[in-house]
Amino acid sequence: MSGAELFQRHFDVSRETLDRLTTLEALLRKWNPAINLVSAQTLDDIWGRHFLDSAQLFHCIEEAPASWADLGSGGGFPGLIIGILAKEKWPEMQLTLVESDKRKSAFLINAARELGLGLKVKPERIEKTAPLQADVVSARALAALPKLLEFAERHLGANGTAIFPKGERWKEEVALAEASWSFTSEPRESLTDPQAVVLKIRGLKRV
Repeated sequence: MSGAELFQRHFDVSRETLDRLTTLEALLRKWNPAINLVSAQTLDDIWGRHFLDSAQLFHCIEEAPASWADLGSGGGFPGLIIGILAKEKWPEMQLTLVESDKRKSAFLINAARELGLGLKVKPERIEKTAPLQADVVSARALAALPKLLEFAERHLGANGTAIFPKGERWKEEVALAEASWSFTSEPRESLTDPQAVVLKIRGLKRV
């Protein structure tokens, strides 16, 4: 089964969306030797390790948000995948990618242009970026949960939702975060790792 077929089996998307994902794959292969956007070992399974893993965050949100902020977007995960899926499903949603690495942010800007995505890229540090007041905040492979919650508090709007994929020690991270934060967390089993989850966090407040 090809990567595109695997993706389509999980998420029913249009041919245009699959074409954009294929274009993104080509861009990643072109830029990766110079910038190291993703681990070279994962390029052969890019549809599973990166595309599918990122898309599951999008599908944790049931209703179209007005705005979404992806923090520490790196090589575009999940940010560019969110942008590709939103173009088909939620074309009015405003998407902002925050990435302080100038070379990676240059890739994100170029990729967004080639993919026809009307998103914003902020080449700034997360803690220095003006509060984004987003309805949804996401971050993938960026930091431990307590630090992620600091970032989320800065950039989430009122009644916003944070979406964070976490590995097999996610329960330890939640327990550690609860020492300083009050929140509700809904863990959803990861599609790409049976030991991992996607945490859907609401009601974030400092203790």
